[in-house]
Amino acid sequence: MNVRPIRGRAATARRYVGGDRLRSGRSWCDHARHGLVRAAPLPPTKGYFVSRLWSRFGARTAAVALLSVGVAGGFYLGEDRETQQQGLTAQVGLQVDQAEYDYQRDRQADHRRESAKQRSAEYQARQRAAAAAKEAAQRAKAAEAAAASRKKERDEAEAKAKSEDGKIKPFAGPVPASCSSYSGHRKTGCAMLLQAGFKIDQMPCLDKLWNKESGWNPKASNSSSGAYGIPQAVPGNKMSSVASDWRTNPVTQIKWGLGYIEGRYDSPCGAWAKSQSSGWY
Repeated sequence: MNVRPIRGRAATARRYVGGDRLRSGRSWCDHARHGLVRAAPLPPTKGYFVSRLWSRFGARTAAVALLSVGVAGGFYLGEDRETQQQGLTAQVGLQVDQAEYDYQRDRQADHRRESAKQRSAEYQARQRAAAAAKEAAQRAKAAEAAAASRKKERDEAEAKAKSEDGKIKPFAGPVPASCSSYSGHRKTGCAMLLQAGFKIDQMPCLDKLWNKESGWNPKASNSSSGAYGIPQAVPGNKMSSVASDWRTNPVTQIKWGLGYIEGRYDSPCGAWAKSQSSGWY
């Protein structure tokens, strides 16, 4: 069998098929027979070159498409990032607005509470003021009623006193026979003179003294000096030390006059002597 030697690229391929060189001393057929050589691929045809050309074109197209997708994706990511940033800004703005709303709401609530407290305090103050004014008015009314009652009592007492001014109370005691020569208030004076411990000889001096001072008139009064009554006491209310009816009761006036004479002049005749020398006693 004649074997034609293989030259060129085919020979090289033959030598290196399977990744092993032809063993020395053996022919290619031996190698083939022992399975050491595989058949080399056929040389590329025209369809192969077209397919490879389209493969390169497809790769470039794919690269361009991938680049376009990357650019678009980057733009989209940039847009998305900007959108996210805007959304985050909007969210923060909403949170700030909500916080401001909550703050204003709390301030308004505090203001309403403080206003309510102030109105309550003012209402209570008005209530206390009204109660105090009512109590003061009641006290004033009670004071006016009490003053009116006292005034009424004074008016009644004065009216009674005035009505009794014309009523001279008579002497109710016994009149000794030695006094029978006197009448009216003089007889009363004589009887009381003897009761006070003076002798009957003092009666003429007493009669002259009080006849000069008042004429034995229990209503006699001196507007210039304020002297009043039979003994002309100055002022007249001194006789209230004997009794409260000193204005109308000759007995009260005579009793006070005899006591004054005894304490100051020892006797009616001593008082009469003073009156004659000084014009008063």
